[in-house]
Amino acid sequence: MKTLEKRYGQEREMRRLPVALSNGEEIKLLPGRQSVLIKKILDDLCSLYTPSGRVLYVSNTKDKWSYFDPNALRSIGVEIEEHGKMPDVVVHHVEKGWLVLIEAVTSHGPVNPKRRQELKELFAGSKIGLVFVTAFLERRAMIKYLNDISWETEVWVAESPTHLIHFNGERFLGPYED
Repeated sequence: MKTLEKRYGQEREMRRLPVALSNGEEIKLLPGRQSVLIKKILDDLCSLYTPSGRVLYVSNTKDKWSYFDPNALRSIGVEIEEHGKMPDVVVHHVEKGWLVLIEAVTSHGPVNPKRRQELKELFAGSKIGLVFVTAFLERRAMIKYLNDISWETEVWVAESPTHLIHFNGERFLGPYED
């Protein structure tokens, strides 16, 4: 007979959201709105806007480091210490030579000017350009944060996956030099 801990542990494992990464690996995210949005980011946003992109990091609600490829980050000049405040998803858009930093907003805020600066400092060693994206499940969730979103960033809404909202700047979807 199974112990209660094993039974409950097994049930939690079964409820996790499976996500296939571009390298063929599979990770499992805890259930919840944040995980649903991260799955949509990986399945939809990445396939549409970073085709053949290489996922380097994915956070998870409980296990912050659900997937992490430190060697790939090192190869583009980025050293991450565990205490660094990572974005929710990091993708290397190999074809364009961009590092796409994605914040999934379900409870915490978007890429605002302060967060954009924090991410620039965290990824300061990057040999490739940084692209900042804030992702929402639906537009009505975005409305709450509209005034906070930083210029020179992109916004993606999962309910309209084939569209991006560009917050000003010189170009649409690309890195900016200081």
